[in-house]
Amino acid sequence: MSSTDAKTVDDRLQDLISRGYQFVHPRDAKGAVIAVVGVRAHDSVIDVVRLNAEDDVVATRMPGDEEDILAPKTVLWRTAGDATPVLDQLLALPDATAAPEHGTPARGGCWVPTGTGRATWLAAS
Repeated sequence: MSSTDAKTVDDRLQDLISRGYQFVHPRDAKGAVIAVVGVRAHDSVIDVVRLNAEDDVVATRMPGDEEDILAPKTVLWRTAGDATPVLDQLLALPDATAAPEHGTPARGGCWVPTGTGRATWLAAS
């Protein structure tokens, strides 16, 4: 068994946190967690991972100038499926210094509370 096989989903999420991902836990009107969403803005791209369930995970890389990171107009890379392979692929992505076909600089941002247990990503201007 390789060291990658021994890692749990929690271990992989900790690896993402150590790389600078920030996580939020969107909730429904009753306060139940509906997903776990991680975002990392770096270089000229933004990486987003959304875990709806252990077998329903979507990871996306987009240009740093995307206005809506949960519904980007331009996608540079995307994968979906079970948590383990999706998180492994996301962790294997190289850091980007320039988004292909986009000379835009990275735009930071932050999560802003929008209600009880809810938040939205606000891109820096």
